[in-house]
Amino acid sequence: MDRSTAIRLLPGSVVIFRGRRHQVITAVALMLPDGKLLSRAVMTRVSFKRLGVGDIAGYAASGEGLGKAGGYAIQGRAEAFVRGINGSYSNVVGLPLYETVALLHGAGWRNPISQGSYRE
Repeated sequence: MDRSTAIRLLPGSVVIFRGRRHQVITAVALMLPDGKLLSRAVMTRVSFKRLGVGDIAGYAASGEGLGKAGGYAIQGRAEAFVRGINGSYSNVVGLPLYETVALLHGAGWRNPISQGSYRE
């Protein structure tokens, strides 16, 4: 779809979140050299404030949500619409970092910056 069509459709994507809570679910998988598969699914709840017509139109016009799952970028302007999150912020951005590092750690990788444990 071209940019002008995406911008025209974006307000509909953002409208479904206004005043609601939704879930962002991301799966991370790591295939080890021996063929073993390690995986983890991460769920985060995000609550949006009630959005006015101006909020939606302004955000859609910014184009920031184009190409984003859910039609918004929590790390950008849309963060002003978020009342709260329960779970991993980095999951909403796109990659749950804590859980990804925990999988790598479980596979034997050692972070040279932090020698701490990533076990829950």
